[in-house]
Amino acid sequence: MPHKMSPFGAWGLPAALLTLCLYPGPAEMFEVHIHPEKLVLEPGGFAMINCSTSCAQPDNSGLETTLTKTLVGQGTQWKQYLVSNASQDTVVYCYFTCSGQQKLKDLNISMLYPPKQVLLKLKPTWVAVGGSFTIECWVPTVTVPLGSLTLTLFRGKEAMYNKTFNMMTLGPQEATVTHSAKAHKEDGRHNFSCQADLDLRSHGQNIIHSVSEPQMLVVYDLTPDNQMVVIITVVSVLLFLFVLSILLCFVFGQHWRQRRMGVYGVQGA
Repeated sequence: MPHKMSPFGAWGLPAALLTLCLYPGPAEMFEVHIHPEKLVLEPGGFAMINCSTSCAQPDNSGLETTLTKTLVGQGTQWKQYLVSNASQDTVVYCYFTCSGQQKLKDLNISMLYPPKQVLLKLKPTWVAVGGSFTIECWVPTVTVPLGSLTLTLFRGKEAMYNKTFNMMTLGPQEATVTHSAKAHKEDGRHNFSCQADLDLRSHGQNIIHSVSEPQMLVVYDLTPDNQMVVIITVVSVLLFLFVLSILLCFVFGQHWRQRRMGVYGVQGA
């Protein structure tokens, strides 16, 4: 059977190579990934960023950013960077070049200003057993991008009440929680406090905790025996003040009289 001649004739192999060079096949399909996909940083903060690709043998790769960056690890298909000195919202880019084609993946970095103050107030601060009192906790200024803030009221180590706020705006906000309770005798032996938890795990960060200054609640018992003690104490204090006022009036009266008598005695002489 006669051998079939290549359509390129004697120049078959060189012509085929030239055809491949002039008309390359489709570019290799590959993807670029960046982790985390969301990131928030406090001013001056730092974070680890991973760039990776599905390209088996990338030609070139890197991270474009205005932040300070340090390459801390790398492999054929990945690189890990430490970025730091963030001062404002910014965007970073991971890039890989594969078979002459370059692809980018961006990451938005938002600035975080966590709660600086957590304030707690008891109203009233003195209450009888069985009486009502109110615990109010508020954070004056919270600036977080799509974060999740939870305020929890504590009696000692026991959580009494909590509320979670979905912070859907980027501007400064105030978060407040109020809870009413009945006073128990043992409440006077515990501190009351408020804890603010800012959950930023979905943004590549941890949970940030802030706690208020503890407050004490004075609880007094108004049982019949104790009522009598309170009444006797109040009457005794009032009686003491009454007697003291009479004594003071007498002393000042005598002093004023002696001064007048001294003046008349001098005039008579």
